[in-house]
Amino acid sequence: MNRRLMFWVMLIGLVALDQGVKAWSRNAADLTSNRTFLTLWPGVFELRLTFNQGIAFGWFQGGGVFLAPIAVAIAGGAVWYNLRNPYESRWAHASAALLAAGALGNLYDRLFQHQVTDMFYFRLIDFPVFNVADACITVAACMLIVSWIREAMQPQVMDPIPAPIETPAASIES
Repeated sequence: MNRRLMFWVMLIGLVALDQGVKAWSRNAADLTSNRTFLTLWPGVFELRLTFNQGIAFGWFQGGGVFLAPIAVAIAGGAVWYNLRNPYESRWAHASAALLAAGALGNLYDRLFQHQVTDMFYFRLIDFPVFNVADACITVAACMLIVSWIREAMQPQVMDPIPAPIETPAASIES
């Protein structure tokens, strides 16, 4: 699949998945916040509807509204990268799509719900409740870190030092 097409399919598909899961969660839990509405693995993993006005994983409550320009910049940067670098690796395009999808998924909530809907809760480790968009951002960040580590570990090919350019001495004939 063409890298650009893969980017757009992932971006649109993941934003749709994020919004679909959020809408389903709000309906399934009857908008009753902070309650488990489905236990998938007792004591380990459950779906719990929460709302936050912060950033990923509920951090910086009330500060989420200030993230709108950042989300737009992230998504715009990812689209720009996709258009300007059509031959970059699929990995790079996938991480850009994940990053943009996460930013746009939560931005949509902030603009139209005035809060972000979260639902995935790992009770076993009491991990903060999160959503598909948060997972997209986290996976994208991990992919970028792996890329940077792989790039840093590759041997650097040094350009040989060019030989000085010899110019023929001007001959003076008398």
